[in-house]
Amino acid sequence: METTRRTDAGGATRLDFADRTVRTFAQLLVNVLLVSFINYTVWFGITFFVYLQTRSVFATGMIAGIFLLAMAGTGVWFGSIVDHHRKKNVMQMSALVSLGIYGVALGYYTITPAEVWRDPASVRLWVFVVLAMTGVIAGSLRTIALPTVVTAMFDERVRDRANGLVGTTTGVSHLITSVASALLVGWNGMLGVLVLAVAVLAVAVAHLRGLALPESLARAAAAGEPQRVDLRGTVRVVRAIPGMVPLIVFSALNNLLFGGLMALMDPYALSMMSVQVWGVVWGVLSGVMILGGLLVARTGTSSNPVRLILLINLALWAVMLVFPMRDSALLLIGGMAVFMVLMPFAEAAEQTVLQKVVPYRRQGRVFGFAQSVEQAASPLTAFLLSPLTQFFFIPFMTDGAGARWIGGWFGTGEARGMALVFVLLGILGLVFTGSALRSGYYRRLSLSYRTGGTAGDTGAGIATETEAVVHEPDSIVRVPAGEPREFRCPQAAGSA
Repeated sequence: METTRRTDAGGATRLDFADRTVRTFAQLLVNVLLVSFINYTVWFGITFFVYLQTRSVFATGMIAGIFLLAMAGTGVWFGSIVDHHRKKNVMQMSALVSLGIYGVALGYYTITPAEVWRDPASVRLWVFVVLAMTGVIAGSLRTIALPTVVTAMFDERVRDRANGLVGTTTGVSHLITSVASALLVGWNGMLGVLVLAVAVLAVAVAHLRGLALPESLARAAAAGEPQRVDLRGTVRVVRAIPGMVPLIVFSALNNLLFGGLMALMDPYALSMMSVQVWGVVWGVLSGVMILGGLLVARTGTSSNPVRLILLINLALWAVMLVFPMRDSALLLIGGMAVFMVLMPFAEAAEQTVLQKVVPYRRQGRVFGFAQSVEQAASPLTAFLLSPLTQFFFIPFMTDGAGARWIGGWFGTGEARGMALVFVLLGILGLVFTGSALRSGYYRRLSLSYRTGGTAGDTGAGIATETEAVVHEPDSIVRVPAGEPREFRCPQAAGSA
């Protein structure tokens, strides 16, 4: 296909807020911020609430496991929804479903006696947990849709910067979430959390309805294809990209270990400080995450984002090995600060790789597939480590053999049992990431990214040639991979 392509005069690789497309994207991020804030607030709130009511590490681990298991189970399905429907409709539907579920959860909470919440074995408690977390899970539709929106709105030279703004938005949502959830739960349990959720989501739905998106998002990415999940076709696309399967497997095994951090972090922190203080600390730490996202928006993710992903993981595992060495709130806060400043780089790098090497019409399904596979390992850790910590590591470091062997310098007690788990996970993470960095799979994926090719779809009804996404003012144009191409940041035209 012939098409006229222009390059901005300076070959700029920074986002220009005088550009209508960038301004529209900023408004969309405000909407994403509102919905992410409320979903994170419910998630953090239910975790804080259950731990404070039951004082059970096992119960909070189960909440983490429920969340991660649901994320793993819905990723492929949600990705198919993203590809086969207009992005704006998908994001609006996600918010509406969460709004309805939170409304039901609010009614359920108000009619349930307070003593029910103090029993970790209460069926009514777990019905409430599952109900609230279902609303949070519905929000993951937006998580899958957003990077595909970045692909459609920006050319490849500035996508990593746009991904950095997404990371900044995540940081802001964490900042206000951590403070709001802790203060609300400390004040009146889950009542204030759910009332706020219903109110904020209603505002977000109204705001998105009036937001005009660029013409490039006016149609479904996979328009004309059968509306089915097509897991087999998605797997073919993933396998066609050199090194992509190992990258997803690496992320899954990485999440297997990070699931332990997720399951135990809140109980570990709450053993040192009140829920209100921990919420304020998370707010400050989220400010560091905002800084990390802004740095990505300014500097990008380097010429080799695949290598950057692995190097950042080495740094994160080293931090996880160090901060639990002493029962110190300062060490915990310092370690989490490093996590927060580096995570936007890792997330932006992975999204930038996928956005370049995966055909646009398949990106929702590939992002969803990656989410499912990557998150599938985390529930295993959460479900295994929380009871293992509760019934083995904590007694082991309280009055067991661990307290006698290393308690003299490592410390003893409940927090030291959780700290030992962190140290062991850090060691495993360093060994595993170091091995991945030396592997041939890493080199093949790096080469695939640098050469700029995208995997060709195969199968009935799907184009067989390799395709590249070229952004024009009014549409996304497909051109054969062999045709020379230049890229520019598109101007918005029309509305979706």
